[in-house]
Amino acid sequence: MNENTDAYDGLARKIEPPKGKLGVLLPGMGAVSSTLIAGVQLVNAGHSQPIGSVTQMSRIRLGKRDNPQYPLIKDFVPLSPLTDLVFGGWDIYDDNCYQAALACGVIDKQELEPIRKQLEEIKPWPAVFDPAFVKNLSGPNVKKAANKMELAEMLMKDMENFKKEKDLDRLVMCWCGSTEVYQEEMDHEAFQTVEGFEKALKDDLAIIPPSMIYAYAAIRMGVPFANGSPNQTVDHPAIVELALKHNVAIAGKDFKTGQTLMKTIIAPGLKARMLGLEGWFSSNILGNRDGEVLDDPDSFRSKEVSKGSVLDSIFQDDLYPELYGDYYHKIRIEYYPPRGDAKEGWDNIDIQGWLGQKMQLKVNFLCRDSILAAPVVLDLVLFLDMANRAGMRGIQEWLSFYFKSPQCRPDLKPVNSLFDQDEKMRNTLRILMGEKVIDHSGLDYYEPKG
Repeated sequence: MNENTDAYDGLARKIEPPKGKLGVLLPGMGAVSSTLIAGVQLVNAGHSQPIGSVTQMSRIRLGKRDNPQYPLIKDFVPLSPLTDLVFGGWDIYDDNCYQAALACGVIDKQELEPIRKQLEEIKPWPAVFDPAFVKNLSGPNVKKAANKMELAEMLMKDMENFKKEKDLDRLVMCWCGSTEVYQEEMDHEAFQTVEGFEKALKDDLAIIPPSMIYAYAAIRMGVPFANGSPNQTVDHPAIVELALKHNVAIAGKDFKTGQTLMKTIIAPGLKARMLGLEGWFSSNILGNRDGEVLDDPDSFRSKEVSKGSVLDSIFQDDLYPELYGDYYHKIRIEYYPPRGDAKEGWDNIDIQGWLGQKMQLKVNFLCRDSILAAPVVLDLVLFLDMANRAGMRGIQEWLSFYFKSPQCRPDLKPVNSLFDQDEKMRNTLRILMGEKVIDHSGLDYYEPKG
């Protein structure tokens, strides 16, 4: 046995090169989107580095440890260069991107000054919005139509115009909008087939949220779609069927950034060492628009479900009931305006060691929500565009690395360990490019060389 395997030979893909400009469509032009756009502009102007972006900063190992190569991922797989990205999007507020960035306060005004003109030129189109799904926000920049199918058609027209006006070759969409209220009715016939979903749009069915209208419009246009919120936007048979029908890549859900990122780093370590878990209490304070939205209990429920599912697949309580069969997991998010985008997360973790002896682990993560999310959006945009050019359609589970609640085939359990997700993503890239996967067994290294 050695560290490489040929099991995936023949699965390499012919990937069309990333010719021309790539249009990046962002529903929700608030803190995350403005931070992403400003960051890309600053990097392109030579003012900063894309820290946090795996596609831009990370290297990937090829070959065995005694003769490895470490190309940058962006040089290994055919990704669009950052200079080819053109941004557009929708928002319920009509502030241009510079105004939005100032209002969010993530990047200091003096840092934005060199790219002010470029940001001011990016103005949001009127958004599809329904206050029944986001109760704590309202804005003037909203589309009006007779039904939800007409709204979808208006979004498609926006995309067509953007592509034509900016002379774009391709488009990709990433939902950066607000968390919608949790939906209990996902077994409704409207979500089971494309035909049923389209009928619901035409009938203006109340249970269809704005995020699904965006996803439908994107997929109909052949545009890959990523869901960065805990909304159940593409987590139902109708949208998956539509993506397969139109040969479009989709991925979701809920960007893995602050506290949940830490959970998917710490929990696998506890599990690997077979340390028991009695309880995990998580509390957050944040003051940005996301915090304001989550102050509504119905929207918080969506986030609670997304964040709460992370530990289950990591600890596998069905296989290890004596260690993880009865732990208590509590999550709280509190809106605290003075913090703005500077989120703070506290975790108290009660664990057990040898002979059941009790121990504790405490984590205090003072993070910047949008600073962590922006490079995630960038990577998803670039990888989904590549996946589409490679003819990969439907759910892209190999992008689970970026999500709190990864979407996968319904008969499978999601993978939540950050390390397993990272290995899955990198081996997928190796397979696509015709390289051997790396499984880290390496028994041959114990023999003397030669």
